[in-house]
Amino acid sequence: MKTKFIFITGGVVSSLGKGLAAAAIGALLEARGLRVSMQKMDPYINVDPGTMSPFQHGEVFVTDDGAETDLDLGHYERFTSASLTRKSNFTTGQVYDSVIRKERRGDYLGGTVQVIPHITNEIKSKIFENAKGVDVAIVEVGGTVGDIESLPFLEAIRQFRTDRGAENVLYIHLTLVPYISTAGELKTKPTQHSVKELREIGIQPDILLCRCDREVPRDMKNKIALFCNVREEAVITARDVETIYEVTIAYHEQGLDERIIEFLNIWTKAPDLTAWHRIVKRVKEPASEVTIAIVGKYVELTESYKSLSEALIHGGIANDCRVVLHYVDSEAIERHGVGETFDGVDGILVPGGFGERGSEGKIESIRYARENNIPFFGICLGMQMAVVEFARHVCGLEDANSTEFREEALNPVIHIMEVQKKVTRKGGTMRLGAYDCALEESTLARRIYGKPMISERHRHRYEFNNTYRDQLREGGLGLSGVNPGTDLIEIVELSDHPWFLACQFHPEFRSRPMDPHPLFESFIGACLKQREAL
Repeated sequence: MKTKFIFITGGVVSSLGKGLAAAAIGALLEARGLRVSMQKMDPYINVDPGTMSPFQHGEVFVTDDGAETDLDLGHYERFTSASLTRKSNFTTGQVYDSVIRKERRGDYLGGTVQVIPHITNEIKSKIFENAKGVDVAIVEVGGTVGDIESLPFLEAIRQFRTDRGAENVLYIHLTLVPYISTAGELKTKPTQHSVKELREIGIQPDILLCRCDREVPRDMKNKIALFCNVREEAVITARDVETIYEVTIAYHEQGLDERIIEFLNIWTKAPDLTAWHRIVKRVKEPASEVTIAIVGKYVELTESYKSLSEALIHGGIANDCRVVLHYVDSEAIERHGVGETFDGVDGILVPGGFGERGSEGKIESIRYARENNIPFFGICLGMQMAVVEFARHVCGLEDANSTEFREEALNPVIHIMEVQKKVTRKGGTMRLGAYDCALEESTLARRIYGKPMISERHRHRYEFNNTYRDQLREGGLGLSGVNPGTDLIEIVELSDHPWFLACQFHPEFRSRPMDPHPLFESFIGACLKQREAL
């Protein structure tokens, strides 16, 4: 079958959930037996989001091949089995960089390099490259229709229908139908204007996904269909749901997948959504509940920890329990101490991050978890802070620190990686992507994974200082995971604690609702056991 293309755009406002919509559509098509690819195009000029503040962009999602990408790729991987790589996400910065390199090389010799056709052709080539070997390529256009930055991307996808044929290209537009409480009614005008913007640049959407906090009534769907020039059955209510994993089911109930295969003239089997129904039931009707404290400095924007929060929910699904997330500002702990912060908490997690701000609050939180036998999970910087805490308060190395925070520390138990010392450029230069880790026998990590060798995704510059390896081990710190090629410590743990484990990698990037990561499953299981013992 010739590859079909689905382009998903968004209008009115940002943060409507285009990424989730794309992921849910991918899940529905996979449930029908189709092979799909997922791709996100971002209009910003940065080459990738790796150098952006989490407050600007949210989480940076890392792929196996080391690409720093948009957080929507996390949704794609959690909802589908699509294999995502650095080709799955590209930006305006990457497109212009590629075109300028070609111009300097002489590829356009004699020609004037322009947005059309050179930039749009480059965008199309990147879309085609990621779509090889699949039945349906799902492509999300970042930003909002009307933004200047996204115009070249919209022009490129406009050309697709002419290039590939109308039966092979589908445009889905996600828009907002707000409820005005003072008037007591839904309003369609924002949707009408958003579609008008899209049509002005030559794109007629085939399907409208109307984001709303309630069902859009039929008469209003008729009105939207009439003014937006779409069929009534192609106006889909994208209502708010209790859990994001219910989106796939909600779309199917609205007939979205039927409309898609009808428009694209594809024959498929009926979808089997049994697994999605089981997951939603586990999330909405759990047998028990645990509360996890996430101690970080980006807690004002929880999107910074999107994959982490979802991985914790997956751990809850595996243990049939609801996971309540309690975000704790590590700087507040520095100012006021631990106090009653962790009262009623069943587990403490310190996630990744960068910079000294809030680090002492994280160290105090880890100390509290260790001394009070509360299950503790550290990730990336969380592992480094766990090593610093242990070195200071158990091994007596009072000046123990990371050289990221204090270069002159007398006991730099965490230091910059050797290969990073000469790096001057910030973008794309960390230790990124999947690396192997050998697990020691008779350790908690080995019991959790159930195998001697694992591979996990990384994003860091600093590492455990092997100069202190013997001293910390003699003090009681278990060094249970090691990279076989570099001898870097990847996992530390405590054997005399109910559950205390920290890893240098990011296991949250590998967790799925249908296949929870073993570390999160075990951590939530330990927290549940802790609660039941009270």
